Amino acid sequence: MALTPLDIQHKEFPRKAFRGYDPDAVDQFLNEVIEEFERLIRENSELRHRLEAMDEKLQQYRKLEETLQKTLVAAQEAAEEMKANARKEADLIVEQARLEAQRIVSSAHAKVRETLEANADLFQACQTLRMQVRSLLAAQLQAIDQLPDPLSSEKARVALEELPGTKNSAAALE
Repeated sequence: MALTPLDIQHKEFPRKAFRGYDPDAVDQFLNEVIEEFERLIRENSELRHRLEAMDEKLQQYRKLEETLQKTLVAAQEAAEEMKANARKEADLIVEQARLEAQRIVSSAHAKVRETLEANADLFQACQTLRMQVRSLLAAQLQAIDQLPDPLSSEKARVALEELPGTKNSAAALE
């Protein structure tokens, strides 16, 4: 059974006729014990309330810590997911760009082939025309070379010399 200040206050001691205690000294001591006991009970109660308040705060902080941990983990997971998605998107963009570049290059090659094929007959016609023009020029040069030189004959020289102011012209022909 717990001892209370009231128990102490109502405690009666048996009295001995001879050698008994001084009742005033015992009462004074009991009063001091009661006051100290009451102070200790109040202090204990106050400490208990403070402890309960601290426990409540501790629980709140633990809940807050748990929430922060969960939030941090969720944020890290979200960041990792965002990184992974960004990598996938970047890879997809690069792959699409590569495919588009291949398509453009293939298209350009096809257009070059088409242009070369379409112009092949023009190249052939150009080569044929060049050969025809060369043949024609060669024939014309041959025809010119076969013509007699009208100034090489003796009659033409004499006629030129007889013309006034043409002495130098006849000398120039030689």
